[in-house]
Formats: sequence, structure tokens, C-alpha cells
Amino acid sequence: MTTDLNRRSGLAVMAGLALAPAAASAASRKAGTPMPPVTIYHLEGRRSERLVWLMEELGLPYELKFKRGDLMGSMAMIRALSPIVPMAPTVTYGDQVLVESGAIIELILNRHAPGRLQPDLNSPDYPYYLMWMHFAEGSLAARLFSDYRAWMAQPPTERSRLVDSEAVVEFAEDFLRKHEWFGGAAFSGADIMMAFPLRVATELNLVDRDQFPKVAAWKAKVEARPAHQRMLAKARPDGMIGALRVLPKHAPSGPRAPLPQR
Repeated sequence: MTTDLNRRSGLAVMAGLALAPAAASAASRKAGTPMPPVTIYHLEGRRSERLVWLMEELGLPYELKFKRGDLMGSMAMIRALSPIVPMAPTVTYGDQVLVESGAIIELILNRHAPGRLQPDLNSPDYPYYLMWMHFAEGSLAARLFSDYRAWMAQPPTERSRLVDSEAVVEFAEDFLRKHEWFGGAAFSGADIMMAFPLRVATELNLVDRDQFPKVAAWKAKVEARPAHQRMLAKARPDGMIGALRVLPKHAPSGPRAPLPQR
């Protein structure tokens, strides 16, 4: 009997030892791992604002580098660090050099702020959150800047037969008719990602801002957040500089031109 008890006791100890690393790993994931030094190389009024805003929302430490009021000077700092693809944001994360604001946001949230600014992985809101995290650049900004370049050369006289700037903004408007935030029920990194392209859409006259009241109401909410205000004070201290020219007119709203009949 004593031998059997000793054997079972030994097995229990071994099981406990086996479970301990897994439990410790789960606890570490919940608390977040220590963050290496982060430096954000920034251009005023550009996508790098997203990362400043994120760090202000999370209260995490970072260094911000740019030449105030000098976009070319700021870009020279980025080019010295990343000569092949100089873009804002460029971030040093420990000894790594990273680009792509959406990827950097996901990295920081998943490693260093688990459970913050994103829905639970198993919640119904998580697929929406992930979709808008990627839609912001993959569909929305890509379409907006493509139209902007074309429309600067020749203002449009009719809606596109395919997806155009109005369609991608209408997709966001339709979602906000049913949801308070782009992450669903709560403010998240998806809202940080969507703010830049929706500002471009309305402020450069790519769309008629009066046509999208839900976007306008959402925009007012996110811009009123204290962390957003802190971001503006640090990352855009003189307001918008080197702004792109506003389009003289956007494409007429309403139904798209019919597709040609085969």
C-alpha cells in the first residue's frame, strides 16, 4: 500500500511539474510580455499617427522621432534607417526594424497588451475587428488613393462601374448603422486603423461627407478621445502640414453607371 501511495504521489508531482510551464505561459500571455524599446519614426499627419495614438491609449513607453514642420527632413531620418522602403511609420522594436502600421498594432496588442483594444478571440466581434484592421489599407486606402490620383488628373463625371471611393466608404457607413465601433461593441485597434483613410476620404473631397452621417458621428467620437488628443499634441503640434490638395469635386453620388450588356 505504501509503495502504491508513493508511486501515485510521484506521478502527481510529475504531472504538476508538467503543467507548471503551461500555466506560467498562459499567465504570461494574459499579463503581456515585457516590451523592448520602441521608437516611432514619424511624418506629421500620416499613417505613423496610428502608432503614437495606440501607445497613448495603452500607456506604453515609446520614443517619437521626426523633424517638426519638415516632412523632407523627417523622411531623411527614415531613409537613413530603411533605405530600400522608406515609409512612415518605420519603427525600431528592440533591434528589429518594422514597417506596416496594422502589423505593428497587432504585434503590440498581442504581445504586450493582451485583452486590450481588441475583442476576445472567440467573441462574435473578433471577425469584424480583424476584417476592418485589414480593410483599412487593403481595400479602403488603396481605393481612395487610386481614385485621388486619377481624379486629380481628370475630375469624374459619373460613378465607377466597379468599386470606387464612395462604395468603400458606404461599406463602412453601413457597418456603423449596426455597430458602434469597427471592432463591434467597443473601441479597438480597428478604429485606430480606420481613422486615417476615412479622414482622407472626407477631407480630400473624395466623397460627400454629408452623405455619411454615421462615419461623421464615429469620427467625432474617436477624435474626442483623450489619447487621440495627446497624439495630436505630440505628433501634429502645428496642425496638418504638407497636406494634399483637395479635389475640386467628387464623383456624383447616387447609383453607379450600369454595366455594359454582353
